[in-house]
Amino acid sequence: MKIGITGATGQLGRLVVGKLKSKVSPDSLVALVRSPEKGADLGVETREADYTKPETLETALKGIDTLLLISSSEVGQRATQHHNIIEAAKKGGVKWIVYTSLLHADTSTLSLADEHRATEAELKQSGIPHTILRNGWYTENYTGSIQGALAGGAFIGSAGEGKISSASRVDFADAAVAVLTTNGHEGKVYELAGDEAYTLSDLAAEISRQTGKDIPYKNLPEADYAAALASFGLPEGLAQAIASWDTAASKGDLYDDSRQLSALIGHPTTPLKETVAEALKEPSQTA
Repeated sequence: MKIGITGATGQLGRLVVGKLKSKVSPDSLVALVRSPEKGADLGVETREADYTKPETLETALKGIDTLLLISSSEVGQRATQHHNIIEAAKKGGVKWIVYTSLLHADTSTLSLADEHRATEAELKQSGIPHTILRNGWYTENYTGSIQGALAGGAFIGSAGEGKISSASRVDFADAAVAVLTTNGHEGKVYELAGDEAYTLSDLAAEISRQTGKDIPYKNLPEADYAAALASFGLPEGLAQAIASWDTAASKGDLYDDSRQLSALIGHPTTPLKETVAEALKEPSQTA
């Protein structure tokens, strides 16, 4: 059985490939990447698979039985790109698709949710057996801002006292691997989130505890937070999107207490303090 992994050179994809190699024969794995040369160090077969070039997708999926469709990183282009690969999967005879969606995609107010909803609907219509991994927030999405918070003397955001049930990328990689290598997951939708929820005030307190510095959380109106992010050099559209995601977090869109993730991976999710410690060890790392 051949397992294809899209986005295999991305941060999540690399973790999944590395973990799969310890579970199945590397010969059964195919890294589906836009630039095969970037996947030369993965230790598995690599094939060109450009979401925007359907002809590459049909070739790339030949002989693939199971497809891990890691959602595209190009917000605004995802629905079309995912459509292209699902169409290629139908033509190529892929027998099972595992898709990384968004936590509570069916009800979420995050701007990201629409494209995930569209892809989930298309998978249902495709006729291909599938499993939906509705991934919550990566803790690294926030810990990547720690160095800026230390430099600025405060952790800023617009999440208010919204609870965030995030988990580390490693936890979500473990979930994908668990589903791909065990039975009984076809037709399932998993809401995947961290065991412990925290607010950004809690995160700021943990940063303060570990660094010995007083780093308070400063809650800003969404427009002010977007303006601050833009002032740090982020493109205006991205800055506005990130600020809006925080506002969604304030409404509870990043909260889930079902513990489906830890049940799936067979161990507790990575505690916030550990991911904070990792970020502090590697100041050059970004989320």
